[in-house]
Amino acid sequence: MQVFGDIILAEPGAMIGFAGPRVIEQTIGSTLPDGFQTAEFLLEHGFVDKVVERKNMKNMLHKLLLMHKRD
Repeated sequence: MQVFGDIILAEPGAMIGFAGPRVIEQTIGSTLPDGFQTAEFLLEHGFVDKVVERKNMKNMLHKLLLMHKRD
């Protein structure tokens, strides 16, 4: 059985999005919450799985690969 999924990591303070806040506000016609596109906001709302410091990213990726290794 194969199961596919994504693990989304982000650096602290990273801005994530396909458009800027002004464009999104104009499109949806309302004001966005503070920090709407930050990694931390998206982590709190389930769109990012973990926020990892850059210095720890290599180790985190290594752990994730080991967790998903098939014997």
